[in-house]
Amino acid sequence: MLGWFQKLLPKEERFFDLFISHSEAVVAGAEALRAMLDGGDAVPRNYEVVMAREHDADVCTREVLITVRRTFITPFDRSNIKDLITSMDNSIDQMQKTAKAVRLFNFTGFTPQMKQMGDEIVKCAVLVREAMPLLSSISAEASRLSAITEQISAIEGRADEMHDTGLQELYQASLANPMGFFVGNEVYDHLEKVVDRFDDVGNEIHGIVIDQV
Repeated sequence: MLGWFQKLLPKEERFFDLFISHSEAVVAGAEALRAMLDGGDAVPRNYEVVMAREHDADVCTREVLITVRRTFITPFDRSNIKDLITSMDNSIDQMQKTAKAVRLFNFTGFTPQMKQMGDEIVKCAVLVREAMPLLSSISAEASRLSAITEQISAIEGRADEMHDTGLQELYQASLANPMGFFVGNEVYDHLEKVVDRFDDVGNEIHGIVIDQV
């Protein structure tokens, strides 16, 4: 009886707008992080962009969590909403950590594999942005949402291969420069973690689809 009554009540649709706004910040942050990997003047300029977009994402995250507490009927399970926005926020938080590591170590020797991983990060961010408006029509868009999560998972696998190949080449090139290998390894590690966090977002989206369809 209660379930039937709840279906008649209006649901808070603001969540979808906040998800979309957050995903826009994530895409902008990913593009700025990728631009940092071009080196030179692009590093300090785009570092500031990553920091600013991470702040924007934090604002959206807080709004989602506040709205969850204040809303009687939510579009889908409250725990799913919290887990999704948290996973999205973790992705841009990890971008921020990556950008900080680059600045901290004054790193300039970006390898082809690092740049390729940056490209894959942007692809993941764009896929997440595509998924967000689809959540408002989850039954009709279940197939496309599932395809997006599969694409993110495939990107994560490719990024792992880039990480391993790049790290091996970096080791061979840094035999006379152990510190160079240490710093490069840090950057590789952070880039890999960014992609891992996007894989977490994909898993959350997939879980919501399973629960709702």
